[in-house]
Amino acid sequence: MTDWKEIGVVRGDDGCRRCGWCISADDYMAYHDDEWGRPVDDDVRLYEKLSLEGFQSGLSWLTILRKREGFRRAFAGFNPERVARFKERDVLRLLDDAGIVRHRGKIEATIANARATLRAQEEHGSLAALVWSHAPTRRMRAPRRLGDIASVTDESRALAKSLKRVGFQFVGPTTAYAAMQSLGLVNDHMVGCWVRTACAEERAAV
Repeated sequence: MTDWKEIGVVRGDDGCRRCGWCISADDYMAYHDDEWGRPVDDDVRLYEKLSLEGFQSGLSWLTILRKREGFRRAFAGFNPERVARFKERDVLRLLDDAGIVRHRGKIEATIANARATLRAQEEHGSLAALVWSHAPTRRMRAPRRLGDIASVTDESRALAKSLKRVGFQFVGPTTAYAAMQSLGLVNDHMVGCWVRTACAEERAAV
């Protein structure tokens, strides 16, 4: 039986070396290649990703990826100004929407997160400014296998605390670190993965 912590890079049929966790499904591979770890500084995308990380809690990320278009339709394209105006009737509508994960707490958290996004914009200029203020300034060792990757860091604890302060829900330190990986605040692509270099170049250009 394979020890998941020992998984490193794997060469795909296209000859590219990728983080081994992404090869189980085409959805994962596309997400790994095109999104995961690439810097995001747009508030709509930040709000979306933070909310979807909350929905992922207790579920497979593949489930969330495959329902992402349903989430976007259900939550007005993750426009925070529109979602912030959602009422109880919208919660009931969403609880009947098979295109998303029908969990009342997570639905209500996503609405709360829209309002928190607006508050972050008022207090910090943008949600991006708040989130990126928690990007690590220390040099982080590049992982060679899944077991080298942290699940929580001091920075993710601080980010979770700051997000909660403005009203975000379902963003504990572990979720915050997953968001930091996804949003490009940290580069946890493994040594030898072709996307690691691409992400580093995009981050340097920000």
